Amino acid sequence: QVSLVESGGGLVQAGGSLRLSCAASGSNLQFNTMGWYRQAPGKQRELVARFFSDGIIDYAGFAKGRFTISRDSAKKTLYLQMNSLKPEDTAVYYCHLGRLLPMNIDYWGQGTQVSVSS
Repeated sequence: QVSLVESGGGLVQAGGSLRLSCAASGSNLQFNTMGWYRQAPGKQRELVARFFSDGIIDYAGFAKGRFTISRDSAKKTLYLQMNSLKPEDTAVYYCHLGRLLPMNIDYWGQGTQVSVSS
């Protein structure tokens, strides 16, 4: 079992920055992908950024140049640095860990609210 706990959300003005953290715990933290998703009201959950197990990073188009995903393996923590925030970045941000073996399974955190005022 894996537990993911996000923190760092809040209210910020447009142009501001926030740093989200995701603390992971559990007996097996191996992953195929680990990253951040977001869901705005009335919209589907979408990828923000993720790590693949080989270290490759994948960013959504809207995140490139503004957001940076990173991780501290020793602290078992995933980060998302968000700069130049826009009102359209307002959403609940979720941490995700996906594993394919021995079975396909997805773990999600409870989410942290990010609100950007204009």
